[in-house]
Amino acid sequence: MIYSFINELWVFLNQISPYLIFGFIIAGILSVMISQEFIESHLGKQSGILSVFKAAILGIPLPLCSCSVIPVSASLKKHGASKASISSFLLSTPQTGVDSIMVTYGLLGPIVAIIRPIIALITGLVGGIAVHLIDNVYDENSPVEECKEHCCKHHQQSTLKKILTYSFVTLPKDIAKPLVYGIIIASLINLFLPDELFSNYLGDGILPMIFMIIIGTPLYVCATASIPIALAMISKGATIGAALVFLMVGPATNTTSITTMLKILGKRSTLITLSVLIITSLLFGLLIDNLNLTYDVFKNYIPHHHHEHISLFHNICSIFFLGILINTLIVPKFSKK
Repeated sequence: MIYSFINELWVFLNQISPYLIFGFIIAGILSVMISQEFIESHLGKQSGILSVFKAAILGIPLPLCSCSVIPVSASLKKHGASKASISSFLLSTPQTGVDSIMVTYGLLGPIVAIIRPIIALITGLVGGIAVHLIDNVYDENSPVEECKEHCCKHHQQSTLKKILTYSFVTLPKDIAKPLVYGIIIASLINLFLPDELFSNYLGDGILPMIFMIIIGTPLYVCATASIPIALAMISKGATIGAALVFLMVGPATNTTSITTMLKILGKRSTLITLSVLIITSLLFGLLIDNLNLTYDVFKNYIPHHHHEHISLFHNICSIFFLGILINTLIVPKFSKK
């Protein structure tokens, strides 16, 4: 049993690591091109539908999960961003990122990799517009506070060093723990849950999607870590639509982010934001499940992953990624002693 569990972990690690490492590098490049100052300059002190659209677009490639997106959103509020643009940013950003898009492509195929950012964009636009129409209280005279956080300070580093530091130190620190938890949970699901769990107990349609919302809303799982879990649930009979609901709701919410969201947006806008997320996830889940041709493409692609031959390249990437995890999770603990 222990050997089977370790083997499952290694299989998932081999599947994920090449795409994750490449995604880290692209994210590092984006961190230089799209800095927090750049985001604040385009979203701060702006209101209207255009700011909502900008927030959704800027949020899609950023590798920020539901917890790390909160400090950026708080900073946006300090710089005068509207509730609508912040809501749009909070919905579009955690659902996806360049690293999670790469892993989605590797584990779930190109169609899901394309669909995820499109859905994130639509969700952000709908949520932002809803807040703009219902509860967009924007004070034109609100003072702009100077950002004194560490992330706002200018660092005298070369561009290459900034990219590498973000790619292999900063970003892994943000997603390492939830990613490890996600791989462990996915491995346990594969080992211990019956193959026809969803079809036998939850069936098709909206019920398994509601189940995904119930388990995904309080769970802290980043966009990348949610992918192995979704893949494992598909192997246990979950439909693509139900898995997509988890991929939307899981990364976008957790109990901590919801509490902080209340402070940033207020009760009404938080309720609107969460309602839009739940409703759009159900609609897109049902839509995907009713597209039989698309579902067949998914169904033909996904089952081949778990038993493919593991190449030397994948093993090397896995070992390199393990080194990143050790440097992120273990080395800092020893350096404090």
